[in-house]
Amino acid sequence: MTDQHAAALQHFVDTADASGLTLIVDTPQGPHLRRIPPALPLPTHVEHGPGAEAAAQTAAAAWGMPDFVFQQADHAAKGSGRRELGDRLLLAGQWGAVVQVKARTVAPKPDSLETAWIQKVAAKAIRQAKGTVRQLRMAPAVMVNGRDNRMAVDGHAFEWIAVFLLDHPGVPDQTVPTWQPPGMPAIALTRRDWDFLFDQLRSTTAVLDYLFRAAALPAVPLGDEPVRYYELAAADVDALPAPMSPEVKGLGGVQFSAPQLPQVPAGADGTRAHLMIRFMLEDIALTPLGETLDEADRFTLLSALDWLPVSARAEWGHLLLDMLRDVPRVPEEHCKWRFRRLVDAEGTRQVIVGAASRFDSVVQAAFSAYVQLRHVEVCEHTRKAEHTSTLGVLLTPRRRDRRRLWDTTTSYTSGELDISPEDLQLYRDTWNQTSQDLTG
Repeated sequence: MTDQHAAALQHFVDTADASGLTLIVDTPQGPHLRRIPPALPLPTHVEHGPGAEAAAQTAAAAWGMPDFVFQQADHAAKGSGRRELGDRLLLAGQWGAVVQVKARTVAPKPDSLETAWIQKVAAKAIRQAKGTVRQLRMAPAVMVNGRDNRMAVDGHAFEWIAVFLLDHPGVPDQTVPTWQPPGMPAIALTRRDWDFLFDQLRSTTAVLDYLFRAAALPAVPLGDEPVRYYELAAADVDALPAPMSPEVKGLGGVQFSAPQLPQVPAGADGTRAHLMIRFMLEDIALTPLGETLDEADRFTLLSALDWLPVSARAEWGHLLLDMLRDVPRVPEEHCKWRFRRLVDAEGTRQVIVGAASRFDSVVQAAFSAYVQLRHVEVCEHTRKAEHTSTLGVLLTPRRRDRRRLWDTTTSYTSGELDISPEDLQLYRDTWNQTSQDLTG
């Protein structure tokens, strides 16, 4: 972060609410006032400890996705007893967080005693998180997500971080929890910090990305995570774009670069365009699974779409809305298509979103062929097929049904595809043309 940014970033406790925080942030558009509200209120008629856990889950489910918040379905056997697998798991893609929520359920004591108590429960929480990961690596466990869907979780399938989440009415100033190195990344947050991250980013993948990034840095006092967030966001503004591999450049297109951490909250442009991605995620989450699919497959689809950068979502939302207005403007015997795709700098992840003027078996087959073709083209350029995946999401307007504005269709592929040379040439002949209007 530059000295200019450091001088311009100020924070103070809101005098009207001792649990609120106000930041004055220097942005390219000038100073920006950002008020960080208190943590979500605890549910009524629930004991403080379980209530804090429930409130943390509510924040992650409402601003992230309930499909990425997990808790144990059963207790795992340990000798003659039973071992609990952590308070909550936050999972998306290849990342996993064991979230240990600790609440101060008695009146706070003098600051020195409170600090000692926080250090004690923080160390315990990190040990418990480490034990949960060890248990999941010894034996996969069936976990239940926020929609009550069950999925087997194998500890070896994720890179883990331990999150100590504190609910406390008055954390002493400059309290920095410490613990013995747990052999995995670890970070300490207050519930207000947690709520801020989810409200700011509105993406589970983006929050997990931030947690891993912050955990690699020196710890900050509890309650100061929003300050560190804006310091990193300011540094991102000044950072040079990550270099793109020559193979990805060979695909053509336009290089897109934006700060990893947005300075303004997701959806702050005054429109609802950023919600388009959430609507698509919800469509995937609520669609009944086919006979050959299970919740692990749905989790893969949701993770692939949630990878879409926060900084791009509003612009993509506007584009999708424009597509949905535009594609029906053709005769019924024709089909109009529009697509946008994003490939990461290494060429191992690709997301394609698009719209077509109608949906039927022909459109479905053509869309599947399009996704497979673009996947093959990326793999041919990068020669990283075993590490490469492509998600396609197609929206098709409903012309005569006002209950829903569109249908959502997904197509996902990864690795080396077994496509005959004849079929691949057919896909190229069909799709590698300049016209967007194809006769069905």
